[in-house]
Amino acid sequence: MASAPEDPVLERYFKGHKAAVTSVDFSPVGKQLATGSWDTFLMLWNFKPQARAFRYVGHKDVVTSVQFSPLGNLLASASRDRTIRLWIPDKRGKSSEFKAHTAPVRSVDFSSDGQFLATASEDKSIKVWNMHRQRFLYSLYRHTHWVRCAKFSPDGRLIVSCSEDKTIKIWDTSNKQCVNNFSDSLGFANFVDFNPNGTCIASAGSDHTVKIWDIRVNKLLQHYQVHSCGVNCIAFHPLGNYLLTASSDGTIKILDLLEGRLIYTLQGHTGPVFTVSFAKSGELFASGGADAQTAETVFRTLPDKGEEICKHFLNPSLMSPGCSPKPLKKRTEDVSDMPSESQRSVPLAVAEALEHIMEQLNVLTQTVSILEQRLTLTEDKLKDCLENQNKLFNVIQQKS
Repeated sequence: MASAPEDPVLERYFKGHKAAVTSVDFSPVGKQLATGSWDTFLMLWNFKPQARAFRYVGHKDVVTSVQFSPLGNLLASASRDRTIRLWIPDKRGKSSEFKAHTAPVRSVDFSSDGQFLATASEDKSIKVWNMHRQRFLYSLYRHTHWVRCAKFSPDGRLIVSCSEDKTIKIWDTSNKQCVNNFSDSLGFANFVDFNPNGTCIASAGSDHTVKIWDIRVNKLLQHYQVHSCGVNCIAFHPLGNYLLTASSDGTIKILDLLEGRLIYTLQGHTGPVFTVSFAKSGELFASGGADAQTAETVFRTLPDKGEEICKHFLNPSLMSPGCSPKPLKKRTEDVSDMPSESQRSVPLAVAEALEHIMEQLNVLTQTVSILEQRLTLTEDKLKDCLENQNKLFNVIQQKS
């Protein structure tokens, strides 16, 4: 059994964004933190004393996701402006723009070797990009609603995606086929990710739940009901023993996955918390939310070596209201009654108009998908024709 962790300690706040922080990610060496925001900017924070932060300008709408490449030499970002950008994380912050999605892009994720980038979009597709050539490779289509998140498995052989169609799909990157499907009748997943050894996936649910599946046997292992509003993001500790969760109820929870229980509730943010991320060392994590602040927290633990998460799960572990989480800090303002996005009232006429627009967008998306497939077939045929032409040319040369 793992040793008990030390109580998390708030290290510092980063203040620089003018609107909600949507995404945070540590650099691989842990000396920098990247953040994205509704204010359309990225910010790069340096941990050295007196070091200045850099603001990157380029996106024209909300930045929804940021992530460092495994080597730390690139920083990817996604935006509601339908583009992806690759930044050089230095004081100049030069960037290149990628366009292929036809709707807002919700997430970016590098493969562990840094050769590929997966992007998820409200155009119902996942797209994969080659980072060496910096070009689009292929699309994955099976979702029937907006795709909120897509993540590579640690070995790069699989991609997991979640959508507002209430499904989580697992894709094989070699044959580009959907090989597994998990569905939910109550809500959809806002975020999904693999555990560090790639045997399990965890989802952050709009129905206030966190679920963990073993993808080797397609079995639900744990089901946590510890939040009072939708869960927006989750993050595995690098050793896989702990899970961070961020929710619109204004709290961050730390779950002990080996014991199957909630161990901490952190209340440092004012308003919904949208994002959490561990540093590669596992000793720090960062969070961001609607209060436009990024919090960096120290979390030290000394798990025993050799423990694998899926060997120790309580199966399944259902959290009860009788759990006694340890509060880090008492909040001065209760925001649990704030309405979530799904609870805000929308006039009937507006709702009908939006529904009609969505239907038209569905048709357009399907048309683009068909055109893309036809273009691929045309390219393949053209390639075959050129190869045959070269062969004929060679034969004629040999005869002459």
